[in-house]
Amino acid sequence: MLSVVLVEDSPVVRERLAEMLDGEPDVQVIGQYEDAESAIDGIRVGRPHVVLLDIKLSGSNGMQVMKFVAEELPDVKVIVLTNYAEPQYRVRFLAAGALEVLDKSNEFARVPAMLREIAALL
Repeated sequence: MLSVVLVEDSPVVRERLAEMLDGEPDVQVIGQYEDAESAIDGIRVGRPHVVLLDIKLSGSNGMQVMKFVAEELPDVKVIVLTNYAEPQYRVRFLAAGALEVLDKSNEFARVPAMLREIAALL
């Protein structure tokens, strides 16, 4: 079972992701967070296989979470899912260790297939 943490400031997007992943038999959402501090605490405790991470978070930003994961839990895969998928953000997050940076507006549907591929490697 692939464990996933959602780090997204929009309740609507978090709910949409959780519902979409609920239909995936080998995927379990083990936490949902809207800010970096609580996400880092949850990731530290839950040690998920994958973090789905937004760049803009409540009172913080996704780079804080990205740096924590890269430094403390390098085996955890991070997929950035954002409205800010411009090249400068893609380059910055990929350089920090993200597996992929996806644009919410046109790549949202890629998430389940990506998670299935990761789950198949476990």
